[in-house]
Amino acid sequence: MSKQKLSKEERDILKDFEEGEFESVLSQKRIEELQAIAAETFKKDRRINIRLSSRDLEGLQRRALEEGMPYQTLVSSILHKYVSGSLYDVAANKSRKKDAPGRASS
Repeated sequence: MSKQKLSKEERDILKDFEEGEFESVLSQKRIEELQAIAAETFKKDRRINIRLSSRDLEGLQRRALEEGMPYQTLVSSILHKYVSGSLYDVAANKSRKKDAPGRASS
């Protein structure tokens, strides 16, 4: 895994964090609420089986290794982001814009 280069400001923040200079401004009640929400969000209570090409699986495994996580966790994260709307298919959106009324198609 490559070591990221930090700006001076980021290094200062990291140094302060490591020295315990930061304190949470959240109340204990709010922390508990957020922990409960996170636990519910990441609860894995369903199993799926999918068939992938060897090439795609190897690519997922390679990317997961770069990120330092199991490939199943990476796949789950990608699917969650897509379903929640924070990840979308750029190529599909480009073709929709190109085919939209009033626009010329190539």
